[in-house]
Amino acid sequence: MTEFVQQVVAGFVNGCIYAMLALALVMIYRATHHVNFAQGEMAMFSTYIAWSLLEAGVPYWAAGIAAIAFGFVAGALIERVALRPLHNAPLLSIVTVFVALMIIIQSAAGLLFGHESHSFASPFEAWSPLGQGMLSGHALGTVAVTLAVLLAMSAFFRFTRLGLAMRAAALNPLSSALSGVSVSRLLMIGWGVAGAIGAVAGLLATPVVFLGPHMMAGIMIYGFAAAVVGGVDSPPGAILGGLVLGIGENLLGAYVTGNELKLTIALVLMFAILVVRPQGLLGGKAVQRV
Repeated sequence: MTEFVQQVVAGFVNGCIYAMLALALVMIYRATHHVNFAQGEMAMFSTYIAWSLLEAGVPYWAAGIAAIAFGFVAGALIERVALRPLHNAPLLSIVTVFVALMIIIQSAAGLLFGHESHSFASPFEAWSPLGQGMLSGHALGTVAVTLAVLLAMSAFFRFTRLGLAMRAAALNPLSSALSGVSVSRLLMIGWGVAGAIGAVAGLLATPVVFLGPHMMAGIMIYGFAAAVVGGVDSPPGAILGGLVLGIGENLLGAYVTGNELKLTIALVLMFAILVVRPQGLLGGKAVQRV
């Protein structure tokens, strides 16, 4: 029984990281109906910013805030410079830009910071005694940060004028524009918020996977799967999808298939959801007026 609980708890912690990445994907999808294939690389580059500041002697929390701010500005700039000119371009052109961005950011990180892996300390290791041997300090910190981000995002979209305007622009951009809302500015902010959330995910993942230009390649597949499982247009669904995926892969990997097939489990679960419920667990059905 103890081992089962440990597997569930470990899966829950992994699911928190998947949920953060899925949430960043959902933010962009809700605003543009596009899937950002470069989301993981944006998170990786922001994490490199934090690492560089730590190497320069900057305290962790200041470096982390600087990385999150960098993620916000980078996301907004990418929308303004690379995506906005393609507003009415064919879908294939936009997918090509996302793939190009992914490769360019990976290459830039390798050129600027090197291709070797680096260890990255967690600021939560002092919390280890609170885990009672069940959870590490970093795992406790990951759960706490995920809950804090979820609550902050919920409050932002429910109680602030900017958040309500972003929801309106995502649901009906034409009506929002006719009401005087600057949809293009809100899209840019949405990309910035997604970049900031991705930076948080990168900071949480790096103490586990080590920092390198390709560190997010494997994790991002789980992020995509979590977004699809929960519903690619649903922020709560992104959180639920990440947790279902993290706990499910851990239990099935430990007791059924073996840990070598964890990624396969995630992909099979994603495929099954697409077949049985294409909109995901909490996603809405797409309705089109004819």
